[in-house]
Amino acid sequence: MNDKQEKESRDLTRRLYFEDAYRTEFETLVLERLTYEGKPAVALERTCFYPESGGQPPDHGVLHGVRVTDVQEVDGKILHILESEIGPDRVKGIVDWPRRFDHMQQHSGQHILSQSFVEVLAGETLSFHLGEGASTLEIGIAAVTEGEAAQVEKRANEIIFENRDIKTYFVDEDKIGSVPLRKPPKKRGSIRVVEIESFDFSACGGTHCRRTGEIGLVKITRWDKIRNNIRFEFLCGGRALRDYSMKAAVLRSLCRQLTASEEGLPAVVEKLMQENKSVKRDMRKLQETLARYESLEMIGKNPGKTISAVLAEKTAEEMKLLALNVMGQGLRCGFCAARARPGAPHLRPFGQLEHQPARPRAHRIFPGEGKRRRQPIAHRDGVGEGLRPGKYLSKNT
Repeated sequence: MNDKQEKESRDLTRRLYFEDAYRTEFETLVLERLTYEGKPAVALERTCFYPESGGQPPDHGVLHGVRVTDVQEVDGKILHILESEIGPDRVKGIVDWPRRFDHMQQHSGQHILSQSFVEVLAGETLSFHLGEGASTLEIGIAAVTEGEAAQVEKRANEIIFENRDIKTYFVDEDKIGSVPLRKPPKKRGSIRVVEIESFDFSACGGTHCRRTGEIGLVKITRWDKIRNNIRFEFLCGGRALRDYSMKAAVLRSLCRQLTASEEGLPAVVEKLMQENKSVKRDMRKLQETLARYESLEMIGKNPGKTISAVLAEKTAEEMKLLALNVMGQGLRCGFCAARARPGAPHLRPFGQLEHQPARPRAHRIFPGEGKRRRQPIAHRDGVGEGLRPGKYLSKNT
């Protein structure tokens, strides 16, 4: 399809969302009935429904009382994918406004955030994704500090709080060079420009707020490395408010439980972590001491070559310590651990230790089809990975 044919095809559907992103209701004629990925779809004479494009998800809503679950542009046609067929040729459409406005806040916020990265860190936006829960920007920088991210966020919110105008308009291809676009356009022909007053000019076909104040707030929540760049996750508007409310509730709960102020909470948590490490060290020493005494007691009660006992209250770590202490007495013995499966009356072995006098060595033996598997787990001299039955239990179930 050449540029002229594509333009004519596009003109078949009047895009009301370009004229007014705040309009949510319209009446129109059905031009064509199709099937898209096995679902009924229609092309309309005009529409308020925005099709998925440029990192922005599609609008949802209803058409003649039938749910519109997706909107896609295919070969210049805007297809409204429906939950079921619609009969009449003249229909009324209603766009899901909360979803539309959420996308407007996120997309307008992204433009401001992208230009803020340019101003503060000379970071170019390489990709943008508006997700269901959060949005992401991939920025062409190799690294970022907490302070630098805070500077970008501060600059973006300054523009939002100033409540600047956001305008959208079309510019002919031969005149687009006069517009100081942040990035050159990817398409040819007439270009739609989104202008944030005295701050940013971008080629974009998405739905946007009228003023920056409607975005409310932009908050960078996290970042990570990707393809030698940095990907930032961010929230705007209602999403940022819900995230703040959730985190504030968590913080209040922690403060109540730990009897701490918000400012003093990190120090209290750090103290608890250090105390927990100390308790674990002490517990380990006690377990090792207990295992030595228990091993001697077990050997005294089992003078033969096999030691047999039911230790229902032992953890996997305690079983390992006990088994290694029994082996440490230089005896030829076997030690098997078993666990009851939830809802099952029988026990399933999940680990076994063996000791050979010639080469003190422990193995885990698994039952299974064909040849049994043997894996070394410990030596008397302390070499080995240790008994971790949980890791291998799945192999037996």
